[in-house]
Amino acid sequence: MLWSLIKILAFVAFVIAATFGVTQLMEMDGGAQITVAGQEYSLSILQVAIGFVVLVVLVWLGLWVLKLLFAVLRFINGDDTAISRYFNRNRERKGFDALSDGMMALASGDGKAALTQAAKADRLLDRPTLTNLLTAQAAEMAGDKAKAEETYKALLTDDRTRFVGVRGLMKQKLDAGDDETALQLAKKAFELKPKHVETQDTLLRLQAESSDWAGARSTLSQKLRHGVMPRDVYKRRDAVLALSEARDIIDEDKSVEARETAIEANRLSPDLIPAAVLAARGYIEAGNARYATRVLKKAWDAQPHPDLAAAFAEIAPDESAKERLNRFRALTKLRREHPETKMLLAELNIAAEDFPEAKRALGTLVEDEPTARNLTLMAAIERGQGADDGVVRAWLTRTLTASRGPQWCCDNCQQVHSSWMPVCSNCHALDTLSWRTPAASEIAMPGGTEMLPLLVGTPADAAENAVVVSEDATPQDADIVEPTAETDEQQPSDQK
Repeated sequence: MLWSLIKILAFVAFVIAATFGVTQLMEMDGGAQITVAGQEYSLSILQVAIGFVVLVVLVWLGLWVLKLLFAVLRFINGDDTAISRYFNRNRERKGFDALSDGMMALASGDGKAALTQAAKADRLLDRPTLTNLLTAQAAEMAGDKAKAEETYKALLTDDRTRFVGVRGLMKQKLDAGDDETALQLAKKAFELKPKHVETQDTLLRLQAESSDWAGARSTLSQKLRHGVMPRDVYKRRDAVLALSEARDIIDEDKSVEARETAIEANRLSPDLIPAAVLAARGYIEAGNARYATRVLKKAWDAQPHPDLAAAFAEIAPDESAKERLNRFRALTKLRREHPETKMLLAELNIAAEDFPEAKRALGTLVEDEPTARNLTLMAAIERGQGADDGVVRAWLTRTLTASRGPQWCCDNCQQVHSSWMPVCSNCHALDTLSWRTPAASEIAMPGGTEMLPLLVGTPADAAENAVVVSEDATPQDADIVEPTAETDEQQPSDQK
């Protein structure tokens, strides 16, 4: 507000001063006489002043015209002038407009339009660091792999864009299925930018898929050092890699090294079931049953698993069923209510032919959490107790539609695996397999399975039918209920 007032006052003062000056010039006597070609011209003081101002303006315009002529001559000669700068600015503006349009086309998914705008921007701008990147991405989107590869290679010549070029070539090789070349490019990209998270993950995955466990563990330690991975996750994945390294050493018949590596993997992550099993077997081979028992008990307390029970059985392979049942009490007293503990007790009692105790061990598991395994165990118990074949068949029929129980499932893609592995065979993710019951399938079972209970009956129906037949037996039915009749006839003689 104050500045506007000052400008207004200055303008008014200038007008007043100019008016006063013109008035003074008009009131002054005298003037100037100019003779040109014998012709005299009389000028007043005011006319002289106006003529002087006009002369100064004409001289100033003349100088600018001369400068413009010199600039045109220099422009024609190829020198940098205001004219060339004008045209360069206009060219740059058009180039950046084309670059912007290309980026918008790329974001909208129009690869061909983006490639056209990228070529236009490359022609107008001398900025290969920008235009080459747009060209490569547009070529990839348009499906021109050769053009994209050529452009990514051009990016390798500049230090500022070398990483982008290496990363682009790496992704192309991954898409083409050339994992070996992609691994080498990932190592180079990791050297250029070791803190780049995506490059770390890609390199780690490729190293794990190629069984380069030592290199993968080195990459994993770099992730920890750069602060992109929590320490607990690092310890778990380092244990997974150490376990995988131990497995490879076992395949090469290096028993001592394999044992040490397996023990290290178990130390890093005691709840990793395959590591505990491998470490326990290493202790068993070394004749250290006490350490093997301790490792398996600790893992069982964290997560009961059939492989742990199998390894626990290997500690004393020649023991009898009764001895094994007694020795396994050290394991089964842990996590008593866990389904795996109940099924393990049932299996041990079945092996010892104590079928009532096996049935008590299962409890209500077949009703609360029916799986193919515990239903099969129940069928074995019924067979051991002398139940009718219909009862056994009824239990086995239920296994057709029952859950398979816990399995090794990938938490990333939900793929089910028959055994544990460090890398998912479907999505190639590292350390995503967990022992759990997979999600129920939404696909309907074949309609024929719905008729099976009607054909073979249910356990309750089969048991009831067996009782009714034995009670209503007649002499004509003696061939059907012969065992029962013989028992009834022999009972008085036995009592005598």
